[in-house]
Amino acid sequence: MECVFGMVGNGFALVVADSSAVHSILVHKSNEDKIMILDSHKLMGASGEAGDRAQFTEYVQKNVALYQFRNGIPLTTAATANFTRGELATALRKNPYMVNIILGGYEKETGPSLYYIDYIATLHKVDKAAFGYGSYFSLAMMDRHYRKDMSVEEAIDLADKCIMEIRSRLVVAPPNFVIKIVDKDGAREYAWRESVKDAPVSNS
Repeated sequence: MECVFGMVGNGFALVVADSSAVHSILVHKSNEDKIMILDSHKLMGASGEAGDRAQFTEYVQKNVALYQFRNGIPLTTAATANFTRGELATALRKNPYMVNIILGGYEKETGPSLYYIDYIATLHKVDKAAFGYGSYFSLAMMDRHYRKDMSVEEAIDLADKCIMEIRSRLVVAPPNFVIKIVDKDGAREYAWRESVKDAPVSNS
């Protein structure tokens, strides 16, 4: 019952993901961070099979770093999105990654941007996007309340509305969510929305 969604506002992009690691009927942990910080100004929120998600997002992160190391300049968000789409398209014909991605980034020249990339290598530049069962509710909320000129506070309020809708409507809703933001000051964790905390591990 995964959920990842994001939106672009006035000078920033926001990505939100649930933090549940689930297999079959078991919840293994409820603080799994599914939003990878690729570099100083890029975020990659991912949903899908846990192994594919972890391996593929790390693969993209290391290749983005390698490109900057070799060439002395970072990849743009658009270039990173196209690289990611190319790798998914190549894998699709060999051993597909079951991973869906929302990529957010910021450039001084072009400002914030958000890209929708699914497991069959579909790529779209969008203002708002969502994956997973929670997308039915988050997309409905964003269709109603989203504006392109939203401030950070308004976008966080909309994200909270989406989270509340998912928690109240989805039959097996993830309890915890992480919110990350990227703007002119860089990519960073903004907040967690937690209703369940993992029990502390005993040393005995």
